[in-house]
Amino acid sequence: MNSFIEKNGKQYNVSTLKLILGDQDFDLNAEIGAEYLLLCEAVDNPSILPYLLADFYSLDLPEPDDFRLSLMRVQVDSDLRLGEDIQKHQQRAYVARIIEKMLFSEIFLTFSVEEPGVDSD
Repeated sequence: MNSFIEKNGKQYNVSTLKLILGDQDFDLNAEIGAEYLLLCEAVDNPSILPYLLADFYSLDLPEPDDFRLSLMRVQVDSDLRLGEDIQKHQQRAYVARIIEKMLFSEIFLTFSVEEPGVDSD
């Protein structure tokens, strides 16, 4: 069962925040940067990403490397969980890649999926 916390009048999924923050035991009452809350919103509801692009584009990231690690955690988690719900996790990974490309002009993690038994030579 998912639990939620309320910040700035919006509800955020605690499991997603744990992933984004890279902290399984983070303090629910701790201050969470607006950029992480925005990312949580987009990851949990990928269909609103087009409406959040301007917000991401105008972000002034206090710790760009930490934020990029959050994006990578979402991508890795999504790839590991593809078998659970392929559409959901493909969308979450897509959100993270688009944001990473927009903010950092490149994607750090790239994966190529090959068919089993197909020789790539």
